[in-house]
Amino acid sequence: MAQTSTLLLLLLVLYLPGFAHSFQPLFSFDGNSTTHRDITQWAVLRKTAEVCRDIAVAEGRDFDLKIDNSLSINKVQQVCSSIGASTSLLSTAKFHSSIANMYLSNAQVDVMYALSATHHFDDESFQGGRDIIRAGMFAVKDRVKLESFSSGRWILGQICHTLQDFYSHSNWVELGNVASYSALVRPDEPLENLAGQRTPTCRNCTGGNCDNNLLPELLQQRLLTSGYFNIFSPEKPAGKCSHGGSFDRTSLQDPVGGISKDDVGASHGSLHHTAANLAVNATMDLLQDIRAAVGDTNFLRLMGLSQSSVLCFVIDTTGSMSDDIAEAKRVSFSIIDSKRGTQQEPSAYILVPFNDPEFGPLIVTTDADVFKDQINKLSAQGGGDIPKLCLSGLQLALTAAPPSSDIFVFTDAPAKDARLKSAITALIESTKSVVTFMLTDVLSSRRRWWRRRGLQGAAPRRLSQSEAQLYRDLAQASGGQAIEVTKTALSLATAVIEDASANAVVTVFQMIRNPGKSDAFTFTVDGSLRNLTAYITGASSLTFNFTSSAGVSQSSSQSSGPLGTFTTVGNLRRFSLSTDNQTGSWEISVNSNEPYSLKVSGQSSVNFIYNLVEPYEGVHGDFSLKEGRPLTGGNASLLVSVTGSDTAKVTDVTLVEGSGSREVNGSLQSLGGGNFLVTFYGVPDGDFVLRVKGEDSATSRATAASSSFQRQASTQIKTSSISVTSRASSTTVEPGSIASIPFTVSATTNGVVNSTATGTFTVRATNDRGYTSTSPATVSIVAGNGGTANGTVTLTAPAGAASGTDVTLTIEAENAAATDVNYTILRLSVVAKVTDFTRPVCQVISISASCPSSSSRCGYSQWEFSANLTDGVNGTGIESVTVRQGNGTLNTSTVVGAGGENVTVATYRSSCCSQSVELVAVDGVGNVGTCVGQASKITESTTTTTTTTTTTVAVTPASIRAC
Repeated sequence: MAQTSTLLLLLLVLYLPGFAHSFQPLFSFDGNSTTHRDITQWAVLRKTAEVCRDIAVAEGRDFDLKIDNSLSINKVQQVCSSIGASTSLLSTAKFHSSIANMYLSNAQVDVMYALSATHHFDDESFQGGRDIIRAGMFAVKDRVKLESFSSGRWILGQICHTLQDFYSHSNWVELGNVASYSALVRPDEPLENLAGQRTPTCRNCTGGNCDNNLLPELLQQRLLTSGYFNIFSPEKPAGKCSHGGSFDRTSLQDPVGGISKDDVGASHGSLHHTAANLAVNATMDLLQDIRAAVGDTNFLRLMGLSQSSVLCFVIDTTGSMSDDIAEAKRVSFSIIDSKRGTQQEPSAYILVPFNDPEFGPLIVTTDADVFKDQINKLSAQGGGDIPKLCLSGLQLALTAAPPSSDIFVFTDAPAKDARLKSAITALIESTKSVVTFMLTDVLSSRRRWWRRRGLQGAAPRRLSQSEAQLYRDLAQASGGQAIEVTKTALSLATAVIEDASANAVVTVFQMIRNPGKSDAFTFTVDGSLRNLTAYITGASSLTFNFTSSAGVSQSSSQSSGPLGTFTTVGNLRRFSLSTDNQTGSWEISVNSNEPYSLKVSGQSSVNFIYNLVEPYEGVHGDFSLKEGRPLTGGNASLLVSVTGSDTAKVTDVTLVEGSGSREVNGSLQSLGGGNFLVTFYGVPDGDFVLRVKGEDSATSRATAASSSFQRQASTQIKTSSISVTSRASSTTVEPGSIASIPFTVSATTNGVVNSTATGTFTVRATNDRGYTSTSPATVSIVAGNGGTANGTVTLTAPAGAASGTDVTLTIEAENAAATDVNYTILRLSVVAKVTDFTRPVCQVISISASCPSSSSRCGYSQWEFSANLTDGVNGTGIESVTVRQGNGTLNTSTVVGAGGENVTVATYRSSCCSQSVELVAVDGVGNVGTCVGQASKITESTTTTTTTTTTTVAVTPASIRAC
């Protein structure tokens, strides 16, 4: 009961005006303060640009971009992309989305750990804050090893928040430091000059002025302190500084005032921008450490610097699926072979097989050959009863794939695990991934398979309408399609997979009619669009007619005509449109009384991303990421960002009913940089999709065509009158331990908790790893509980779970009538306890040969550098040694040292045209050490002779380096 009361009080406090006590998380409404979002984005862009610059220099390419805080996402992606032809399209949507993922998880720290001193470096909790950063850095490196880049970004954003708060909440800036505090990201460096628990640090502010409230003797001794913060009690140790601000009750007790630099109006607001700049540099230092540990290629993947999509297949492997598996192989191999080595090569490959009673294993790789090998191993076997674990396999794919991925499911059987439908829908809405089902003829295929084996009795039945409707519903929720074809025609339908794997695919228009009715729809074609394609699914009796902006028409009776060509396979019509010189408003009329779907997509650099956010109410409030559905009748806020153009202007953002005609217009507030805060007031009950319209002057100048553009999100946004919230005390769990997650279910009316409501709600808690979990079957809101009910979910991580494993937990609540459901999603990580905090050590053994001073003769001579790299007897061992700087060749071998430790012997050879080398050694948990060598030079006489010398370098502090 005490835990429940604390949770309710915390939730109340979180939404009080101006509660956030850090750099503002997302938005600065005073127009002059720097936010966590700014700091994170600046650091990511600058470090990413540095990596791209270093790669360009190493490859002998030009790099013409000034690296500072003025960088935009579009500029960095452009300079980092080796695009040759001017006609190539550049999509920045994934880079935008990845950076947004990092700054949104950064902002979540103020919600999830609002009262945790260690997460904000409050209360002089320097060791605890450093421990959070240190553990997070190891966790990020673990995720990269497992190629779980999305999860790595989420953790990275959170530890960046804690690191950044150090510069706002401590007196590091007031001590006159102009560089970041390296000990926070280098775990083997000691934290020094910390003020003692009994050491006074502050004096009273005078007349509201806190500029000189730090004690002179504290500054003279260069002691480090931070402010105390408490919203409940004024108590703090005698003589200690407070954080400050209207919610900090400790700031009312002597010494009064605070030392926060969270914004320009804070106690030490005059130093706000200095603190923010140091926070940017510190974040770059943290990113550099991760870069050194994982390498440049994986670092850029972690940052999300990719134009291409993932290739993700979920495949039924039972006996009747041999034709489908063969087609999945064919189309995937075609995509891989045609795009390998290009900007369009898939950024990752994901494969999840399923049958009954098994599903998985999950295969995630960035290596096309590994994917080919895994899909080659698939074979159709077994059968038994028809239903298969399709949704369990899809659940794994949804949690493993990056957000906004295209996922293709191949099956000819109903789902045995249909109970997961609402959990799958929740994951679709959360990840915004598009799911397309390839449903092949169950009756004919299974009858052939049955009879070939001489089995007796009737062949299995055809997929019923209700069973097929499950797949249609999930496809509709995601903006995908349920394509129903025969196995012999499947190869014609898989063209949609090749379409989706193209670069810079955008959705221009999408609509569902269920029940079906004849209707006409309009959409805008702009000058940046290429390869426009329309997809229509529906009954065979469906007819349609397209009319271009120039008044040219083509009907479904013409497979080829003035506006393009179309093919029909199963229930799918695929129309390749010709839009040359026909920008502007187009129309399509559809005639059918049966349900149908319509989607128009193309390729363009101009797109948008969005995230649901929720406010901290008040004039000085802010926003954080919202999990779950917006509340029926309440207000909904979205952060919308235009991608692919620095000149695009959004004019309209609208919620359009997915299968109806209602529209809700949003109120726009420009935040600069192509970002907009959009508020919808009184969102009604229903299913909606987001449509964005705007103007792009760059498009009109480049193409002499219409500057008006229209884009639409694929994923539906549903509303609910149920609120489900959860605040986990930690997002990590050790192998073999149990995590307890409290949650709250509330009944709402018009977006506000109904304090007089009562009722019973069904609770479902599922996780994608199948880990043991407990939860109440129901929770009941009883009179007098303020319209809320509480429960707890437990999750047990197996003792053998690998460190770095991600677990996605979905908690759902459904009303008694089963007409309304909402959810919250928590992303947990299995993290083994790390005890190795020592960086690898380098001992230079020898530098052989000297190089001529004249560069014109450098190619005629070589030099050699040898070093021993160790991680100590109790270390996790040297895992990799790479060349960070130098153009020679590296060879390594392992021997056992005198103390029993493993020693990695590194030998580097190079021509004298490259006379320096820097080696990077990474141990098993990601600690990074470096080793530096420099060739010596000889002075040449008129007659040149070749001289060879061997120099043995003694073990001195200068020759033993750790980074």
